[in-house]
Amino acid sequence: MTDVLNIEIVQEEHARDLPLPSYASACAAGMDLYAAVQQPVTLSPGQRAFIPTGIRVAIPPGFEGQVRPRSGLALKHGIALVNSPGTIDADYRGEIRIVIINLGSQEFTINRGDRIAQLVVTPVVRVSWRLVERLADTERGEGGFGHTGVNKLA
Repeated sequence: MTDVLNIEIVQEEHARDLPLPSYASACAAGMDLYAAVQQPVTLSPGQRAFIPTGIRVAIPPGFEGQVRPRSGLALKHGIALVNSPGTIDADYRGEIRIVIINLGSQEFTINRGDRIAQLVVTPVVRVSWRLVERLADTERGEGGFGHTGVNKLA
């Protein structure tokens, strides 16, 4: 078993009936986040909404919270997160809200308590830039955006 990071969480008054974020399985990397909507929210194809989760967290310095989509919602309904992954910085103390978009072909309704996203807490490395005149050569070089092709068997 890996180490456990203790994080303070506040459950807003409007979300006290909802579960706290939780792991769906013993080896899951992300914790499910729940919709704290008061009324169902129906998204037409192409429409997006700002969905509250009813929680605020204190991510420790040196870590970030990454809000990621749920694969089942993406596959079955075309539901995605507009800014994926969304970042929760260590100094943010507001309610976590999820920007959801319906990329599917049919309306999708979000109900109170639906699992709408997942939260992964991960270490952050701080960077200090070192300005140089030239970068070291690599085999790849400047190749990008599909330069290696699609089918490696061909």
